[in-house]
Amino acid sequence: MAGKGTIFVVDDDNHARSLVEMILKSKGYNAVCCINGQDALDKLKTTIPNLVLLDIMMPGLNGYDVLKAMKENPKTENIPVIMLTAKGQGDEIMEGYQHGADYYIPKPFTTEQLIYGISLYLP
Repeated sequence: MAGKGTIFVVDDDNHARSLVEMILKSKGYNAVCCINGQDALDKLKTTIPNLVLLDIMMPGLNGYDVLKAMKENPKTENIPVIMLTAKGQGDEIMEGYQHGADYYIPKPFTTEQLIYGISLYLP
């Protein structure tokens, strides 16, 4: 594990994923990019991250599906999950928490907001 820890970045949007990856690497984290929910679940079979940044709106398995699968798996149930998504209305945020999210950062976000959220779970 390199640097401060490994963080999965799960987002089907290439630009958003690349931006988050760049921010994480600049702060000393090891970013593992996942292009969608199924990709994240596949990578979780071989790599256990310290934290997951998870978009909600993705084709196939959405973020809630991924979160549910993670919470049902003893190997991944305790990994902190931060929802990083454009679904930022009050009821949408509550739905994320009800699905087991640990924290919620609505898009668009600032680098400071992202790093603050991560710092709640990682050094």
